[in-house]
Amino acid sequence: METVTIARPSRILSGHLWVFSNELKESPKRYEPGSILELRDKSGSFLGIGYVNPHSLISIRVLTRRKEEINEEFFRTRINDALAYRRRFLPDAGSFRAVYSESDLLPGLIVDKYEDCLSIQFLTLGMEKWSDRVLKVLDEVFSPAVMVLRNDSSARTLEGLPLEKKVVKGSLEKLPVIRDKKTLIEIDPFGGQKTGFFLDQSENRNAFGDLISPDGTGLDLFCYYGAWGLKMAEKGATLTGVDSSEEALTIARRNAGLNDLTGRCSFVKADVFAFTRDALSKGLSYDFIVLDPPAFVKSKAKIKEALRGYRELNASCMSLLKPHGLLATSSCSHHVDRNIFIEMLGSSARDSGKKVRILEIRSQAKDHPISLAVPETEYLKCLFLEVS
Repeated sequence: METVTIARPSRILSGHLWVFSNELKESPKRYEPGSILELRDKSGSFLGIGYVNPHSLISIRVLTRRKEEINEEFFRTRINDALAYRRRFLPDAGSFRAVYSESDLLPGLIVDKYEDCLSIQFLTLGMEKWSDRVLKVLDEVFSPAVMVLRNDSSARTLEGLPLEKKVVKGSLEKLPVIRDKKTLIEIDPFGGQKTGFFLDQSENRNAFGDLISPDGTGLDLFCYYGAWGLKMAEKGATLTGVDSSEEALTIARRNAGLNDLTGRCSFVKADVFAFTRDALSKGLSYDFIVLDPPAFVKSKAKIKEALRGYRELNASCMSLLKPHGLLATSSCSHHVDRNIFIEMLGSSARDSGKKVRILEIRSQAKDHPISLAVPETEYLKCLFLEVS
């Protein structure tokens, strides 16, 4: 195993798993892309073992701080440890994020379990090199009926990897139906967003559902497969879901049917910005609104532009709410941290002329654990607001 010298080891010593090219003593281009390296400081002290990609801004990602062999058994242990964590904190869940990259000490690997289906992403070159053995271990540990590779993330482009999607085991002739508490949700792990669904909002959806009173009117913006809205409809609310994807709305309508909620749910294909502007012009109002948009911020350079979008949408939602109405609003953009998000919501409140109180400040579900050493593992902000 080759050795690489970390000239500036403070990040690694603090527990982080990333080494940038400017933290190395020499250019990373001397190393074979994807190869396993032993990390040492300038005095020769051992720091850990990781894989290298000389063509990525993050040159090295740490796999272990112990002197151990990186082999199939290493990945088996890591994956079993990740599963043990989920079994401890989500003992009754049939669907959950089974592996969350750096938080499970497997940087570059995402695995979502949808009942008997695994949806898998290899996001980095170093992890891609081990994909055959990782897939073998996942098959052994979970014995799924279906395994889907969702290697279509833009993160792979940054690593110099091709984009692809394929089913590597079983068939998706029949789409998986997951259970979120009592709610049944059909999802598409091949054609849907991310790995097929947004498991990270599960606890937030259920908590907001507990606040819903019967006979109210609800609005679910960027509704996707309708999961937030179904929680409102279960409590007796009349629900309108809005999304720009007809494919997503087709599944949302089926999900309403799966839960015998078709009579309480309607779904509209529309641009959310245009829909909210039109609703305001018509004087419509709602008791409950969910605003769960996709990530508006792909880079730091786009933060100001994205915040304008967040501010407009949140102000519109506040204006559309009846007195003492409830808003669940989220951002999954890592570059918009919690403080920035809350500050933006204050601006939206001023724009709307409403009095707004925070009921809860929430984050991602337990199956998406946040590593204190890797702050980038925290990305989801979700606030419940009362608007008067």
